[in-house]
Amino acid sequence: MNLTQLGWNESFNQDFLSYQKEGYTVGRVALEHKRIYRVLTEHGELLSEITGKMRHDAIEREDFPAVGDWVVISPRVTEQKASIHAVLPRKSKFSRKRAGNTTEEQIVAANVDTIFIVNALNTDFNLRRIERYLLLAWESGANPVIILSKADLCGDVMSKIEEVESIAMGVPIHAISAESGTGLDELATYLQEGNTVALLGSSGVGKSTLTNALYGEYKQEVNTIREDDDKGRHTTTHRELVLLPSGGLLIDTPGMRELQLWEADEGLSHSFSDIEELTTQCRFRDCKHKGEPGCAIKQHLDDGSLDASRYQSYMKLQKELAFLARKENQRAALAEKAKWKKLAGDRTKFNRK
Repeated sequence: MNLTQLGWNESFNQDFLSYQKEGYTVGRVALEHKRIYRVLTEHGELLSEITGKMRHDAIEREDFPAVGDWVVISPRVTEQKASIHAVLPRKSKFSRKRAGNTTEEQIVAANVDTIFIVNALNTDFNLRRIERYLLLAWESGANPVIILSKADLCGDVMSKIEEVESIAMGVPIHAISAESGTGLDELATYLQEGNTVALLGSSGVGKSTLTNALYGEYKQEVNTIREDDDKGRHTTTHRELVLLPSGGLLIDTPGMRELQLWEADEGLSHSFSDIEELTTQCRFRDCKHKGEPGCAIKQHLDDGSLDASRYQSYMKLQKELAFLARKENQRAALAEKAKWKKLAGDRTKFNRK
């Protein structure tokens, strides 16, 4: 494989020039498992670990490599191993808040060109979930595309497409059936050589089946849907970047039943541009949309031109982001304090020497 096949471009090359002068080379992270990385390079796949210096200098989780990252390495080809010295600047990243009570970023996929937001056309169809994925997709810097899977299980595909169009203005929508191959030809334009696509969606929406269909052979384990609630069982257990026969690159991800937001202010404005446009039409600039005279939001809710559930979703996401911002500010202050404490400790050790 060559670097161009893996998505290398002039932008990454410019970021790499200073490292190249020092004799390093590059690779792309295909898989991470307990801080051990499988890196794709011109020398093939190399099992890699970060250096002690990089580990010492890392402050936050985003300082470590993620699937899709371009990393600076010193290869040991005969051993099929390498050491990772740095992560090149990311041109895009899809992040969410790590599950649990800690306020920490989890980078799901990096340097992605297109995000396939996969939602099944069965009883698990959920507009509010699509909104959340769109929010973070726009924030990531990649282009979102909505994939409505399992079209063979839906009796009225067009009505579902119309519902999605109402919340995803201008976003491409494709209804497919990976089982029968319906609609797969439409995805070829996103999967040309060097282009990276990330598959995102909740458990059981058919991401693994789609991966197998695009790969052309068995690649991911697939489970059948549960009969009691029409929902699929989680199959993919890790994020992995694979090179497709078409030349494109695909990152399959574990299903995310709970998608907690992370830094999505711009994404919110993009995803709910219709609502934010309405707020500019209110009589008063500081309108709270709670019954004030001349409130455009109330007017459109009353006449039905603004869907009440969509507006409630917008308000909920706003509150969630505000809460996250407060927590993040607290975390940032603690991280800054820890950073200076660490630097002071290093300086003390140096002076003792």
